[in-house]
Amino acid sequence: MAAVLSAEDSRRMFGADVNSIGVQSVWIELRNQTPEPLWLLRPGSDPDYFSPLEVAWSLHAPLARETNARIDDLFDKLSFKNPILPGETRAGVLFTNPERRTRLLNIDLLQSQGLIPFSLFLGVPDDNPDPRSGPDLFDPADADIIDYKDLAALRAALERLPCCASDAPGTARGDPLNAVFVGELPAIGAALVRRSYRRGAQAVDAAQQVFGRGPDAVLRKQAKTGASSAWMRLWRAPLRFEGSPVFLVQVGRPVGGRFVPRGAAGIVLHEDVDEARNLMVQDMMYSGGLNKLGFATGVGPASPTQPRTTFSGARYHTDGLRAVLFLATRPLSLSDVEFLDWAPYLEVHEPTARNENHP
Repeated sequence: MAAVLSAEDSRRMFGADVNSIGVQSVWIELRNQTPEPLWLLRPGSDPDYFSPLEVAWSLHAPLARETNARIDDLFDKLSFKNPILPGETRAGVLFTNPERRTRLLNIDLLQSQGLIPFSLFLGVPDDNPDPRSGPDLFDPADADIIDYKDLAALRAALERLPCCASDAPGTARGDPLNAVFVGELPAIGAALVRRSYRRGAQAVDAAQQVFGRGPDAVLRKQAKTGASSAWMRLWRAPLRFEGSPVFLVQVGRPVGGRFVPRGAAGIVLHEDVDEARNLMVQDMMYSGGLNKLGFATGVGPASPTQPRTTFSGARYHTDGLRAVLFLATRPLSLSDVEFLDWAPYLEVHEPTARNENHP
């Protein structure tokens, strides 16, 4: 069982609204029905989680040693404690970074011979009064979806998808659609959370249109300064593979990367979109959720000397390939990743795309 605490819940439990300091409290209750102890891995739920005493310190009063000690003791007692012994039910609070409307909560339970992972979608009470609500994503009608059973047929279908987003009238090209995710939403979400991608739609994202609509979801990987170091815009495609959804993805990063001031206006797409795509792929390899990886055509190449220009005025170059990532729920290692024999990405020399004088 799990629930995101509302501001009222927080005041009742802690005597203060920790939401107001940028912390989202998640109450969880876990029962160990295995014959060995389990350990909840907090970084699996949020790589940038807050410790209980860290949150308690933010509520300290000056020159109030005894009061502050009681605050520390309260937060420590209410936090989730490891281990969960066989047959035991344990409950407590995790202190995480805020999510809006719906929180995807990863639970990774470590045991001596492996990991037990699962994910929950939790409503955020102060944003959405229905705690049963799932992620707010476009859901195409079954009659409009083609379910592919063969990898070769799927590859051909992916290469026929649009190369780029467009503006609202559909007359001008937007940013390239340089990645695809294949997998159930909890598996995709778990992998993204483990690598610190969080939902973070901005007004500029809605201008990118695919299938006649803006992005179904936008995620950003934030730098320590709070600036966005990379973004992903996702659209549910009218495809499935062996019953799993397919998402067309736009991966990019801003000019200036992590050095762009937080909240800066006029964010511009960095011209090397392949680098942003490749760094995302490497992130997903370390997420523990990547099952298969392939590269397909579909974007179309553009050289550094003859870049494309988007409707926003950004210029970019690319090798024209689209990374296709198959995500799974079970924990995987780097050695488990299967490389599909599609477009020969690993045979391309990186300097070829960067240096027009390269032989």
